[in-house]
Amino acid sequence: MIFRSLVLIIFYFSIGVFFFASEASPLSVEELLLIETKYTKLAQESGFEIVRNPASISAYSNRGDARLFLGDFVGAKNDYEKMIELKPELEISHWRLGIAYFYLSEFGKAARQFEIYHQFDDVDRENGIWRFMSQFQESGLDKAREGLLTYNRDDRPPYPWLYEMFKGRIKPDEVFKKIKAAGFPSAYEIRVLFHANLYVGIFLELTQGPTQETLRYLAAATSNSYGRSSRTFMWQVARLHYFRVFSSPTNHVIK
Repeated sequence: MIFRSLVLIIFYFSIGVFFFASEASPLSVEELLLIETKYTKLAQESGFEIVRNPASISAYSNRGDARLFLGDFVGAKNDYEKMIELKPELEISHWRLGIAYFYLSEFGKAARQFEIYHQFDDVDRENGIWRFMSQFQESGLDKAREGLLTYNRDDRPPYPWLYEMFKGRIKPDEVFKKIKAAGFPSAYEIRVLFHANLYVGIFLELTQGPTQETLRYLAAATSNSYGRSSRTFMWQVARLHYFRVFSSPTNHVIK
């Protein structure tokens, strides 16, 4: 697995340097290899724990995350579903399963997962964005906007502005203007910009296709210093999404 991933990493990196010319790749080959090694090891260790304790929800959770971060969405889905089999009450809060479904193009299942999560957390507009993304892929823009979840309480920035963008009420560049006007402390603004770049990039991919503009936003999210230092779940998703779009056969940069 590591050798195959190394070949792919070098391929993507080389093409990225060629087509972006003076623009740096969002992650170095060395950084990608460290990620690959770390999560391959975690997947193996979690697998050993599952052999020792087949009812270990935490082991399935850890292996599911590791598999997802390695791009093994089938394996992640299987582990996340096993968690619910072992403890059914986890289903309502298992947004990670929705993300695995999304990347497996099981958009109906993904939309349902994000819909039931809304019963668990009716503040988190990021969840509503993933439901929009799933419904967009399944039924198109109009249906996705009709199905947008309703939120009555405030959420962390930049999600109220992003949600207005997905509704079609403001344009992507207005999201960044609002972030700038808010006057956040520098470190916090970097964190807010991670989320803004990720979802503006995905929004443009959905509505315009995998253009160079799309890739620049996704690259900005992937190279964001908050994301790279925190290595949160969503930063891992941003990284995977960037390379997924970058390697797309319909990538307008490579045409």
